[in-house]
Amino acid sequence: MLTRLYALASPPRFYRLADLWSRWLLWCGIALLLPGLWFSLLDSPPDYQQGESVRIMYVHVPAAWLSMFGYVCMATMAGIGLIFRSKAASAVAHSCAPAGAAFTFLALVTGSLWGKPMWGTWWIWDARLTSELVLLFLYFGYLGLKAAIEDREAAARATAVLALVGVVNIPIIHYSVEWWNTLHQGPTVTKLDKPSIHLSMLLPLLLMSFSYMALFGAMVLRRARGEILLRERNSGWVRELAMGEKA
Repeated sequence: MLTRLYALASPPRFYRLADLWSRWLLWCGIALLLPGLWFSLLDSPPDYQQGESVRIMYVHVPAAWLSMFGYVCMATMAGIGLIFRSKAASAVAHSCAPAGAAFTFLALVTGSLWGKPMWGTWWIWDARLTSELVLLFLYFGYLGLKAAIEDREAAARATAVLALVGVVNIPIIHYSVEWWNTLHQGPTVTKLDKPSIHLSMLLPLLLMSFSYMALFGAMVLRRARGEILLRERNSGWVRELAMGEKA
């Protein structure tokens, strides 16, 4: 089993498989996104309290989920790269950062757009909002640290430590609405009992969430291929690949 995993994580094999997987994930993401947008923006009913403003939820909530999911993936891959010296894992970790930062920024922006009509303000130092902003800074810190260190191996080690330390913010984001008295509403889907959301709203929310996940995976794998090429640019298989493309 370990032998197969090591073979899968070898840069040449990962480079080829990432191309295939990213294509499949991209098409799956588009196939889910189109009906998700239709149901979210046109077919789902307005909320009895929020009215048409509830439609922001279908963009905001999946983005917020992906912001945390992306960071957990980044920290996990960074840890694997740090412990096992896996170049493929480190490349995936580096590729998670810009994608995760983009979804975090989207979550903050759409949250502000929703907060203005619902709370009467674009921003408030609510526990959930503040911890989500900290998450964005963690992503920026990861990207900044990576760019500041020229040696790629040293950068991988330093960013891995930062990513692992920052994981403590993820449970704070998730449980902030339960630990503190906040304006942000509590969970409606990720509850142990029955989700308190009607199926007509749950279905488009899940479609958007799965499409975001697939698109996130496609973006990460495409960027990871570029990271692998940069790390392995002096190796024989990259020279062979370049000669093959020229021919």
